[in-house]
Amino acid sequence: MKFIHTGDIHWGMCPDAGKPWSKERAQAIKDTFRTITESARTMNVDCLFVSGDLFHRQPLAKDLKEVDYLFSTIPDVKVIIIAGNHDRIRENSALLSFTWSPNVTYLMDETLTSVYFEDINTEVYGFSYHTSEIKHPLLEDIQVPLGNRIQILMAHGGDAAHLPISFNSLELSPFSYIALGHIHKPQILSEEKMAYCGSPEPLDVTETGVHGFYYGEIHPVTRKVTILQFIPAAQVQYIPLAVNVTKETTNGELFDRIAREIENRGEKHIYRFRIKGMRDPEIEFDLEQLASRFRIAEIIDASEPQYDFPALFAEHSSDMIGFFIQALHKDSMSPVEKKALYYGVNALLHTTDERS
Repeated sequence: MKFIHTGDIHWGMCPDAGKPWSKERAQAIKDTFRTITESARTMNVDCLFVSGDLFHRQPLAKDLKEVDYLFSTIPDVKVIIIAGNHDRIRENSALLSFTWSPNVTYLMDETLTSVYFEDINTEVYGFSYHTSEIKHPLLEDIQVPLGNRIQILMAHGGDAAHLPISFNSLELSPFSYIALGHIHKPQILSEEKMAYCGSPEPLDVTETGVHGFYYGEIHPVTRKVTILQFIPAAQVQYIPLAVNVTKETTNGELFDRIAREIENRGEKHIYRFRIKGMRDPEIEFDLEQLASRFRIAEIIDASEPQYDFPALFAEHSSDMIGFFIQALHKDSMSPVEKKALYYGVNALLHTTDERS
């Protein structure tokens, strides 16, 4: 039995709201999901598992129609879906009256149910969210009959508020494969047994690394996973980079260094920069031009002015600057204390300059 495991698509989300590329990211979510459905056909899989949060919010009828059209293009693939916390099933949900294509099974109950596909001897278990949170470890109470069927479990959660999971217990369960959703980073938790598919497209600056989906194969006799392969599919990556500066670093040099880093890694990606090190106290880095030229979600200036405090104190030992340094400066300072010292000294020095 061959399958694709995906989830956390978040159809309808607009990542990086307010950024010039936000609408493009929203479309990329849909385009990448289309790529996954096309892969289900070209890879000739039997099942496509969607482990929750197919939609970013309660789907409208038009959203359901768009997604169902994609499923209708792969009629020979069995599509099995569960609802996650974002697209949980409500009393007025359009899901309740929607008719899916014949190849789609939506496990909508809030208690464990299953669907059996005789032609591939595979039974798929799962349940959907009907509330925003599930704090009870429901998977610990699962009882499934032993037999000669390939058994798949689909679940969405893994944190204290969203279906707490004992992964060790699940590893010992009779399931051939456990298709998890909710955690947006793809990861295999038990070798060829249990995995989080991650979000096919990264959805914010914290979701770094490669994103895509899992392709797997299960032997019909042993009912064990023989292949579990991660397939990259995302159009872009969020890339965090640190740039170290010194007292000699100028605005122009920093601009060129960051520009080279982006050009080397790809201008289509989205970046988050952290500036570190000791800078010239007279320099304030102005990087607005970079933000207008490249896809930079955030620039954090964590650099510190390189003051010579002993020399400053010797020069200002009898005035306010010296008193301030004497009161705040010490060998071990917290980040907050450092900021207070740097900002205070900088303000006092500029006040002195203006009076002279």
